[in-house]
Amino acid sequence: MRLRPRSGARATLGALTALLLAGTVLVSLPATAHAAEDVGTEEAWIPSGSGADAVELDTTLYVPASATADAPAPAVVLAHGFGGSKQSVADDAADLAGRGYVVMTYSARGFGASTGQIGLDDPRYEVADLSTLIDVLAERDDVLRDGDGDPRVGVAGASYGGALSLLGAAYDDRVDAIAPQITWNSLTAALFPSQTGTVEAATPAATPQDPDAGVYKRLWAGLFFGVGSVPTGGLLGQLGGGGEATDEDGEDGAGDGGSGGGAAAAPASVPDLPFDPSTVDPAAVEQALTCGRFRADICAAYQDAAATGTLTPEIAAVLDRSSPAGVLDRITAPTLLVQGTEDSLFGLGQADANARGIAATGTEVKVVWYAGGHDSQASERETAELRDLVAGWFDWHLRDGDDPARGEDPGTGFWFPAPTGLGSGLGSVQGGSQSVVAGAYPGLDDGAAAERTELAVDGPTQPVVTPAGGTPAAITTVPGLGSIASALAGTAVEIPGQFAAFSTEPLAEAVEVVGTPAVDLAVASPTGSATLFAKLYDVGPDGTQTLPGGLVAPLALTGLSADPTAPTEVTVTLPGIVHRFEAGHTMRVVVSSTDQAFALPAESTVYSVALAGADNGGTALAVPTVEGQAQADGGTSRWWWLLAAVVALGLLGALAGWLWGRRRRRVTSVVEPDGEDVPLRFEGVTKAYKDGFVAVRDLSFEVRRGQVLGLLGPNGAGKTTSLRMLMGLIRPTEGRISVFGHAAGPGAPVLSRLGSFVEGTGLMPHLSGRDNLTLYWAATGRPAEDAHMEEAIEVAGLGAAIDRPVRRYSQGMRQRVAIAQAMLGLPDLLVLDEPTNGLDPPQIHAMREVLRSYAATGRTVIVSSHLLSEIEQTCTHVVVMAKGQKIAQGTVEDIVGTGGAVLVGLSDPADADRAAAVLSGLPGVTVEHTDEGLVADLGDRTTRAAALQALVAADVAVDQFTPRRRLEDAFLALVGEN
Repeated sequence: MRLRPRSGARATLGALTALLLAGTVLVSLPATAHAAEDVGTEEAWIPSGSGADAVELDTTLYVPASATADAPAPAVVLAHGFGGSKQSVADDAADLAGRGYVVMTYSARGFGASTGQIGLDDPRYEVADLSTLIDVLAERDDVLRDGDGDPRVGVAGASYGGALSLLGAAYDDRVDAIAPQITWNSLTAALFPSQTGTVEAATPAATPQDPDAGVYKRLWAGLFFGVGSVPTGGLLGQLGGGGEATDEDGEDGAGDGGSGGGAAAAPASVPDLPFDPSTVDPAAVEQALTCGRFRADICAAYQDAAATGTLTPEIAAVLDRSSPAGVLDRITAPTLLVQGTEDSLFGLGQADANARGIAATGTEVKVVWYAGGHDSQASERETAELRDLVAGWFDWHLRDGDDPARGEDPGTGFWFPAPTGLGSGLGSVQGGSQSVVAGAYPGLDDGAAAERTELAVDGPTQPVVTPAGGTPAAITTVPGLGSIASALAGTAVEIPGQFAAFSTEPLAEAVEVVGTPAVDLAVASPTGSATLFAKLYDVGPDGTQTLPGGLVAPLALTGLSADPTAPTEVTVTLPGIVHRFEAGHTMRVVVSSTDQAFALPAESTVYSVALAGADNGGTALAVPTVEGQAQADGGTSRWWWLLAAVVALGLLGALAGWLWGRRRRRVTSVVEPDGEDVPLRFEGVTKAYKDGFVAVRDLSFEVRRGQVLGLLGPNGAGKTTSLRMLMGLIRPTEGRISVFGHAAGPGAPVLSRLGSFVEGTGLMPHLSGRDNLTLYWAATGRPAEDAHMEEAIEVAGLGAAIDRPVRRYSQGMRQRVAIAQAMLGLPDLLVLDEPTNGLDPPQIHAMREVLRSYAATGRTVIVSSHLLSEIEQTCTHVVVMAKGQKIAQGTVEDIVGTGGAVLVGLSDPADADRAAAVLSGLPGVTVEHTDEGLVADLGDRTTRAAALQALVAADVAVDQFTPRRRLEDAFLALVGEN
């Protein structure tokens, strides 16, 4: 199969079209389908989903003549890359069908002629669509089955389709084998990378990721959103008009409406009629123009990321749910992982993480690296070889043992391109002439760890300037064009004054690097944070520099020392590469402050960068090596695209003056000494918007450990805005919010001590409550044993319902799952917004006891609610807000007790009428008989002391004389009934 990602745009449109529409520059190699037999095709529209999420999928089924009811064949579902359609994998489908497989191809929702919106491989939508297609295959007599409704099926795809195959195998246990290619493990780590921290894994390309911060991969993300923002014929049909639907290849995507596999006829939402503007829904058009084919939450996440360049919990939630990282332990289907060595989008570390996660549960995993990826094409020889590897994987794992076509066991070895010293210039292929085969991927299944060679590097402490707005910026890789600068000038473009460099001595013998090197740095920053980019250059004896793969390692550093004489030491993992550093060459570690492909800080400053341990003899560059046996030589392909080179020159000129959006600096402040005793402190916090509206003004309060704080106020008081600032979802305009003494803000590490439930449950309806909780915790990257899952489930009172699908839950049950989710990990600070919505009275009572008990353990709870009676009975302390300002703060007793209402208890109930007459005779006093006793509202003219004296003087025996006012009364008195 072709292992290069296909964008859906014809390669003959040239590199410019590929760059704009898919972020890849590829040429279409001739198909080498094994036409062992005749293959027929069946076109069909297949409905999937329900309600507002229902779609019609445009499919083509390839059926070999040998597949019959008497001799059923295994099936393969082929998923296309982002921006593509079923036409993108047509050649691969014909090849597999020629080998005897029933092959299903389709255009994913939001692509080609299929209807619906893009969900980024969301388990609720795209993964559910895959299960629908498997259902269709299960109904066919010519497809081999393992049981009723269970076809023998494999799934393969590149990039977008590769992630779908991983997620599909995790969520649908009918998938029997998968072959994901050049895809991601974590979309969060891919689009917001920060390769800092110690690597614990023994595999050669293990890459750490800061879970709380990252450097936004702005150019790649922009290209993706650009592809999905262009409405297609299918989308126009959904907006209310007609229009003949075509996919991005310009070919008719409607097919003939065939009914193969029980599919529906062509959907009415894509009629084959002239477009009629009068039928278009204006609201739908506005949504389409703003977000194109993306779902609204994805569109909002992109717009937030593009505007701020900051990883927020909201953005992470969108990306994490489309990431296989959290569900790899579910995959039991044998997995062939294929990754490219020239890929600035999804590097080798993403495949490494997938391999480790899948193999950890004993699932069979084979890892293949090839010379290519999103930035460069593979050679013809390697393309054919990889196609055979994928087909061989399916032959062994999908065919019966007595099937003569089953072939040999492909095993679980490790393939990688033979390292060479060639650069990765435009059109060249590094290591494309040979492959190296090792017995196993090092470090998996308790196998031998990858070997690492330590090489001494040297260099002084150096200042590194980051310019205002990040301009001018270094140029290393242009998405889809690879190391463009290396192709045109022999070296990447580094800006003088913006980088520090550290080098080895000339190598006495060649060193072949296979994986991710690592080095320890010492960094200081005046602001306590830094955005840097680490690279490993190959420097020849004549000074010529080559940047292998054109790859860089972004670093989002926080908590740095501001003193250059006492810098903070950090471990940095460099990009995963396969490269041979020849004898006499030098390895050069470069740490720069800018890179045109990423979001950069707006403010200028100067960092101090040095090697860690320089005062104690220096540090070492640890480089991984893998021993293996080289395969037979093959031809080396070198492709040059004149149009791409012209476009690249234009891009270089344009990128030199690129102005990035402003981005606030992450600032880590000094820890407050009483931080552990004061879990939350607001100090002069103001949030103003560009239109002049001030949502919160000069808000100051603090919450002590063990308190249950109620946040009260009418609509528009600023409660939700305050909670969103606390959680790091938005930034305050002025002031400071500290959590356990640390400054709180987007990506702040201290927010890991906070559990929250704000603005909706966000649960996946087709999963059980337990699965929702498991996925949520897995997305945090923390150990499963730290979740305290059963404790949270018990606290929320979910019972046996925890294992039922969420779509069958009542609103109250959904609310309780969300509260259990907030309690996972037993956070020290729990923030709940309207936690009793949808709960019945017994459940509200139970929730009240839960929150009190939770705070009694020394933890702190903050509750925002409009149910004042619940706040009164649940909370120990209250902050009352109105019009964005705090108007009162104190214990519930303090707030309730400030006012003129008192409860009068009498020794002799018969004195009630006489006491009422005495009190009613005082200025402004009104009296009411209640079940609790006599309640007198003293107003503002009679003091409590005067009232008590009047009763004593009248010889009324008083047993009790206490302030008596409901929280609701106090609230209305404080904020006014209007």
